Amino acid sequence: VKYEIDSVVPPSAADVFSVDANSGEIRLMEALDFESVTVYELNLKATDKGTPPLSGHCKVVVEVVDVNA
Repeated sequence: VKYEIDSVVPPSAADVFSVDANSGEIRLMEALDFESVTVYELNLKATDKGTPPLSGHCKVVVEVVDVNA
């Protein structure tokens, strides 16, 4: 199975997250700032290596908590 990020909301955060193509592990590429964005939505796709390849989709919601509160 190959994993990839289809889209990120907001689009300006496309470089904030990455996904390992083999394991599906989602990683942060930079720090998140509660004052900038409080919720991110990642649309992920997993595709198998069959003939024809089949794919599945899911949405991951990341809610940023204000540590100063």
